[in-house]
Amino acid sequence: MQSKNKITMARTKQQQPESNPSLSIKAVTKSSVWDIQENDVFRMWEAASKDAEVKENVNHYLDIFKSAFLIEEIKEDVTMVKKSYEKRGYKVAQIKFDENMRFAWAIKKRPIMRVTDLTYENIRHISAAKLIEVLDRNFGGGWDSLSQSIQDIILSGFDISTTTLPKDRLHKKGGMYEKKVEDGFEVLEVEKGGWVEAIFAKLKPEQEKIRMKFSDKPDEGGEEEENEDDDYEVEDDYSSHDEEDEEVSDPDDDEITEDNYSTMMDLGSEDPEDEAANLIDFSEE
Repeated sequence: MQSKNKITMARTKQQQPESNPSLSIKAVTKSSVWDIQENDVFRMWEAASKDAEVKENVNHYLDIFKSAFLIEEIKEDVTMVKKSYEKRGYKVAQIKFDENMRFAWAIKKRPIMRVTDLTYENIRHISAAKLIEVLDRNFGGGWDSLSQSIQDIILSGFDISTTTLPKDRLHKKGGMYEKKVEDGFEVLEVEKGGWVEAIFAKLKPEQEKIRMKFSDKPDEGGEEEENEDDDYEVEDDYSSHDEEDEEVSDPDDDEITEDNYSTMMDLGSEDPEDEAANLIDFSEE
């Protein structure tokens, strides 16, 4: 059944993942693996065929690739089954790991079709246009129909905003819809009777890690700090404050006598029970 929702795509260039010949199998993570293609997988495993560490931890590295790829091992005649896999979108190749280990794989990138396919590892490796397509296949009640866990995953990679307006007001010139599209947001319109909920999505920019470094001056003894790799250092000012407090509360201080100290304590007491106690003392006298 064809969706009745309307998708508006901003005129932005969608970047496709490119092959990275320099990437090694030991450098791939469950996040970066989403940036590589099927041919990269074959190349990386071939390149690692003489790596003793990879051979000893084949299952570990295989699990990383399986998080982003469907991998089928072909144990039959490759030429016979190759076409059947290729019709289903797989890439097929034989890998010679060593003289005693040869295998054939059919590999295909895991499709992201439903919101349940979204993870913290792959959310930043899809475009806003792709996200809108995924949301369009799953929406019924709009943004709020998504579970909190799915919303959190999406928000970790995308700026999301929504608005619900009557149909005739949504596309008002100079309104939020027009401004968001001009700013590069993709939009999904979900019809709700005579109203429309617009969901705007835009990939968040990569956040740069800020390294804070304070004074590099040597201490009074002329020696530099031992930990030069620390990002920042917090000075401990509590000791100086404590010394000041001790000076103020020192009973031997000439400016604070027993009389004015007790007077300050009397002024600070406004307990009704204390006043009542005083009245009782006076009445007994």
